Amino acid sequence: MPLEIAADGFRLDNRPFRIISGGLHYFRVHPEQWADRLRKARLMGLNTVETYVPWNLHAPRRGEFRLDAGLDLPRFLDLCAAENLHVLLRPGPYICAEWDGGGLPAWLLAEDGIALRSRDPRFLAAVDEYLGALLTTVEPHLAGRGGPVIAMQLENEYGAYGDDTAYLAELAALLRRHGADTPLFTSDQPADLARGGLDGVLRTANFGSRAEAGLAELRTHQPEGPLMCAEFWIGWFDRWGSAHVTRSAHEAADELDRLLATGASVNLYMFHGGTNFGFTNGANDKGAYRPTATSYDYDAPLDEAGDPGPKYAAFREVIARYAPVPDGPPPRPQPKLAAGSVHLTHTASLLEQADALAPAVAADRPLTMEQLGQSFGFVLYRTELPSPGPCVLHVEQVRDRAQFFVDGQPVGVLERENREHALAFTVPRAGARLEVLVENQGRVNYGPGIHDRKGLLGGISANGKALHDWSSRPLPLEGPDALDALEFTPAAPPPVGPALHRGWVEIDRPADTFLALGGFTKGHAWINGFALGRYWSRGPQRTLYVPAPVLRPGRNEVTVLELHAAAGRTVELTGRADLGPTEQ
Repeated sequence: MPLEIAADGFRLDNRPFRIISGGLHYFRVHPEQWADRLRKARLMGLNTVETYVPWNLHAPRRGEFRLDAGLDLPRFLDLCAAENLHVLLRPGPYICAEWDGGGLPAWLLAEDGIALRSRDPRFLAAVDEYLGALLTTVEPHLAGRGGPVIAMQLENEYGAYGDDTAYLAELAALLRRHGADTPLFTSDQPADLARGGLDGVLRTANFGSRAEAGLAELRTHQPEGPLMCAEFWIGWFDRWGSAHVTRSAHEAADELDRLLATGASVNLYMFHGGTNFGFTNGANDKGAYRPTATSYDYDAPLDEAGDPGPKYAAFREVIARYAPVPDGPPPRPQPKLAAGSVHLTHTASLLEQADALAPAVAADRPLTMEQLGQSFGFVLYRTELPSPGPCVLHVEQVRDRAQFFVDGQPVGVLERENREHALAFTVPRAGARLEVLVENQGRVNYGPGIHDRKGLLGGISANGKALHDWSSRPLPLEGPDALDALEFTPAAPPPVGPALHRGWVEIDRPADTFLALGGFTKGHAWINGFALGRYWSRGPQRTLYVPAPVLRPGRNEVTVLELHAAAGRTVELTGRADLGPTEQ
């Protein structure tokens, strides 16, 4: 039966119903682990799970809609139904989620002057295509057709971005036209409820404390109907260069108790955070650019590896005061693999072999990633420096981190995070080759900065004279076959500059493990072609989570892209996560 919104609350199957939900993003969890995480959600006492839908992964290019492997949303919804869990679906188009670009596909930014999250006809036409493809796959899973999806969110925290209710009305009309016949809801922080709501659509509030005050503010904008906190923040995410953020289980459980005591419904953000695998993390820019870490552990009831933490038992006890909770003890942590050291015996220079990875595009100036049709990874730019001697290179905008090489030798780094624009070095000869390797460290996912194009933007000059005749080579390094074109040779002295290092390890019985990269500086890691994510010695994160399904009995391949230099060529598969020093 569909969910009903009545004056006195939610009703399901003609009975009063309270949503007790938790966030679990299918795209941040290996698909072979979905069933395990959902079972643990039900055992904690949840009757519903919430998930965003990342437009940018499902539609990496316009006109495509992928549902393969970890993007098999219909399979995820079937697994939810098998656990008797309802689903709150949050399709966006914008999701925030500390996800690259807030889930908006990078190809939108190839349009000059496009206004995202607006009634710009170009944006709405793309949204129309996306929602049409999405709802075609989701429609059989809606509650009115016997499926688990009981409600869908309209946009996401729009009140923190704009106040165009006509835009929200357009989105609501598109959802309805494409078959979304469930109740719709908006979610905003209490101060943004007036700007982010739409008449006729249920408003919900987002907060992590002071539940009574947040719900009272919600009631001023919605005099009757269900009260719900659609994001009850029980932890937080980490950014590179900060501490690992945690929140006391006792404090969070007390706040949850106060919230449920009001009779309101709730969605815990997050129940299980998971991982920003590959290059998918977002970033924040509230005056300073700050990329999000690979781990999305979020200090959630289930940790990054799916094991129950202190909040699991504490929340289960609170939920049991207000709703039925399955009998029996909570789940136990799963065994972990500690395979020890892995020596990386083979090496490939990224700069020397870049030509084998993708063709370059010639232009008078550097092209952005979006102009190259690229979403993630790196761009390698090349040009020539006209004259020898001292040189001051000025770059108008670096998005986000640029390493500079002259005739293959590193001469410096410019970082968006530090607002750096100039670099001084000596040019050895006329016609020296200038190479610039630019890393997309994550598109901004919140606020006006979501119009976040990547690469070298604007003019570039040497000693005040503009440089022309550039080649721009996309290096997305995505997919299980991304590195197949490279030739790895037994490691002699490591090459100068970015290099990929590879080694092999024998494993008898695969299990979850963690890759420790002590002595390495910055880069990315893969196991058996699966992209684990970014590492960075600045922390806080010191290990990368390796899901058991990524491994196989026998020989396993470990590849590390080190952008700078490493103290050695050995990494470790350890049985313990290390997310760094904590901040509460």
